[in-house]
Amino acid sequence: MEKKIPAEVWYPLDNAAMVYSAIQRDDYSAVYRFSAVMDEQVDPEALQRAVNRVMPRFPGFQVRLRPGVFWYYFDGDPTFLPQVEPDIANPCQPVRFSAQDRLLRVFYYEKRISIELFHAMADGSGALVFLKTLIGEYLRQKGIEVPCAMGVLDPELPPEPGEWEDAYARYATSRVKRGTKGSLAFRQKGIPEPFYTLNITMGIMKVDALKAAAKKYGATITEYLAAGLIQSLLALQHGQDLARERPVALVVPIDLRHFFPSPTMRNFILTARVAIDPELGEYAFEELVEIVRHSLRLQMTRQELQARITQNVALQKSPILRWVPRPLKNRAIALGFWLSGERPYSTTFTNPGVFKVPESMQEHIQRIEVVLGQSYRGPANCAAISCGETFTFSFSGTLKECDLERLFFRWLVREGVPVKVISNRKE
Repeated sequence: MEKKIPAEVWYPLDNAAMVYSAIQRDDYSAVYRFSAVMDEQVDPEALQRAVNRVMPRFPGFQVRLRPGVFWYYFDGDPTFLPQVEPDIANPCQPVRFSAQDRLLRVFYYEKRISIELFHAMADGSGALVFLKTLIGEYLRQKGIEVPCAMGVLDPELPPEPGEWEDAYARYATSRVKRGTKGSLAFRQKGIPEPFYTLNITMGIMKVDALKAAAKKYGATITEYLAAGLIQSLLALQHGQDLARERPVALVVPIDLRHFFPSPTMRNFILTARVAIDPELGEYAFEELVEIVRHSLRLQMTRQELQARITQNVALQKSPILRWVPRPLKNRAIALGFWLSGERPYSTTFTNPGVFKVPESMQEHIQRIEVVLGQSYRGPANCAAISCGETFTFSFSGTLKECDLERLFFRWLVREGVPVKVISNRKE
């Protein structure tokens, strides 16, 4: 079936995209990576054919970021097809707008297929739909039958309009506006690597072992790992023998599609803050699990989330802010993000959940990996995902030290969860 190339369109940025575009710079990368480790060496020619076939199904990814007078915007380019490239030593490199850098990248290395996206384009949910569809088409190019199901889209079908809606604007209808506040949190410090070096340390474990460990505390895997990460950060800070210890706080992304129905593949997330103040005293691990559980669940209610959506969209539509020139607006947004999106947090922990695909795909995928780009000042960010029987947990940062990674994985082993650790560190 011959496809029509749609007329060029432009997309206004959603609420989250406006922030990511304003804060992107050389020492902060709003780029993240998903990788699929396959059961055999990747065929780059078949992968390029797959990219060429699936891209028209994702017009929101066939874009370039353009500077407007008051805002950035996405300029549609239906002819844009990412060129498959051998993988690079330092992933998730920052987008450089002046060079019209690619917002979507596709790499391969041995058995690994990787995609990188600039977060202004989409959140992890949208990126995973693209990855599933790309892998499905790649396997078809290799002669393997793969059904279009479980998030694998049919590249022959036209895009659905709702897939590129601004869902924030749709659900900004609460009578109450709610912002977020947080005090200055502990941040891991150390010696920075030479620019640009992203150190990645990844733990690979069995899902069943992790489930059994979490079940001992009546916790989900996310709650269990978040509590373990907080415990490791508390130990790291305590070892510094500070006169006064700061709160340890995680920022945990929330997929709003679980609360507000939307097929959008753009950004549709908010974040929860989970914090522990060590000045209040010592905490048993069971207490940390309880605090994490209740903190997350209190923040993850439809009413609270909708009030926060309404607040964020109201700021975006502010008559004063709308007419401020883009360069000044970017500085104000970047300052606001540093004050409210960086200083109150020790690190990020994201877990998109289970990577579910048809069985004919699953048998050719060994594992899925996720890596976050660097944050300001280089402390490690954390990301996890599971596929089949395998769970991966990654740390990615630009500090030479790996004390947090060591504390966390040793804790898991003591808990009875065997961990295979791999890293791109040179030492």
